[in-house]
Amino acid sequence: MIRVCVQTEEFDVGQEAARLSRVSDSVGGMSLFVGQVREQNDGLESLTLEHYPGMTEALLTELAQQAHARFNLLACTVVHRVGTLGVGAPIVFVGSAAPHRAAALQATAFLIDRLKTGAPFWKREHFKDGRTAWVEAKEADDTAAAAWD
Repeated sequence: MIRVCVQTEEFDVGQEAARLSRVSDSVGGMSLFVGQVREQNDGLESLTLEHYPGMTEALLTELAQQAHARFNLLACTVVHRVGTLGVGAPIVFVGSAAPHRAAALQATAFLIDRLKTGAPFWKREHFKDGRTAWVEAKEADDTAAAAWD
């Protein structure tokens, strides 16, 4: 089972985890990652995420299919929010369920590393002093994603 959602609404981590745990009696391990907007001592107030509808869902589905096959998953979920989100707001949920914990852990790391660099999202930071700035790609994220090749 693969579940991919791009949405403005906040997701419920408990519901997403419960959905993964119920896909099969063979689930032996689950791994979950939740990313959220963080303040880094620079006065960040919010983050606006934009995306290319249709393309974004297709790419996230492709990544989930790759993880599903590569790590022999029973299920995986990717939920990514768009719109303007305040500091502390959840942005992304990535969850994997597998017969064994190692596969679930690796699949979740693979998915988050690959979506950080490969998904068509654009992020604009809004600061308390009125400044705004587009978030630039980070070399460390590219390196993490490339390590899965």
